[in-house]
Amino acid sequence: MTCFSCLFGRRDGSSTKRSTELDEELSSVHNLNLFTYKELRIATDDFCPTNKVGEGGFGSVYKGRLKNGKIAALKVLSAQSKQGVREFLTEIKVIADIEHENLVKLYGCCAEGDHRILVYSYLENNSLAQTLLGGGDSSMLFGWRTRTRICIGVAQGLAFLHEEVRPHIVHRDIKASNILLDKDLTPKISDFGLAKLIPANMTHVSTRVAGTIGYLAPEYAIRGQLTRKADVYSFGVLLVEIVTGRRNMNSRLPIAEQYLLGRTWELYERSELVGLVDTSLNGEFDAEVACRFLKIGLLCTQDAPNIRPFMSTVVKMLTGEIDIEGKEIKKPALISEFMDLRDKTTHKAKPNKTNSSYIDTSSLGNLKNSLSSSEMMSVPTMTFTAIYDRSI
Repeated sequence: MTCFSCLFGRRDGSSTKRSTELDEELSSVHNLNLFTYKELRIATDDFCPTNKVGEGGFGSVYKGRLKNGKIAALKVLSAQSKQGVREFLTEIKVIADIEHENLVKLYGCCAEGDHRILVYSYLENNSLAQTLLGGGDSSMLFGWRTRTRICIGVAQGLAFLHEEVRPHIVHRDIKASNILLDKDLTPKISDFGLAKLIPANMTHVSTRVAGTIGYLAPEYAIRGQLTRKADVYSFGVLLVEIVTGRRNMNSRLPIAEQYLLGRTWELYERSELVGLVDTSLNGEFDAEVACRFLKIGLLCTQDAPNIRPFMSTVVKMLTGEIDIEGKEIKKPALISEFMDLRDKTTHKAKPNKTNSSYIDTSSLGNLKNSLSSSEMMSVPTMTFTAIYDRSI
């Protein structure tokens, strides 16, 4: 492992002591390569714009060739995301050893000077947002079997983060652009573990919202209440997107059809869910399974968090191990209704900072004002508060 003091130049006195402490900190991080900034500049041709393959709330992503010949994806964290070295490494230590077939693998990182760069495995087929949902290579074919495998794979990866990793990891931004695809179209969840972790003795966090319009659970979007069930909601939206082959919001459609989740509920009530399945499949799909997946999407997006299933249960529903027939499905929480609520809500009710159940009308305003944008991100920091609900 690269000596940490070499990354920062020569130090004297207390600086040398801090460097030694950080070297000791790094020695406890296994299976993680530490790269110098010079190495990564060479790998990306000095972060050449032609090597830039993506950009999101945490920063820009570049494709690069490491000195061992391996192709990697380098996420250069934005200035707003920069932390002290110790804080940065504390988070990296947690995700360094996490391995699952449906999670992007972290190769290593750079924490030199002000630079904070994460080095991941490179996935050849980009993201669901750029392929299946029409943002990129439209020639890629997503048959029903492939979509089924993607849905189950994402659910398994999320269940692993929620229930097997300790402390549990809440992703906070499950969406199509964070689901990457390898050469076999196996889905890999990216950006997990970057936001902070929920300690084992807490299940509720009050935080500034960091997420994407259309995928945000109501309790998180409006009140900043974050639990694993917020991820379940986001997954439910993603599940419906994969089955239908369309984004959760499309302003070019007739107003009654613009919000995918609302449209799904309408057709569910009319027992016409099969009409939502992506027409590009040309009828080559299992109608019973497709309708089951859409119903699971509705179950995941129920208004009350405690009604939404845990991800391990979602996996069993998707694979048919748990029968969902007969389960009560209520109207899901709809982003369009958040907008209506904002218009009806005035400043009569002022936020009470000691009470986590208030409705923050400024958050609703931000939601409405940001609806035309695909991202609504904030610095990924959070403040741990009282336990909200141990069951979710």
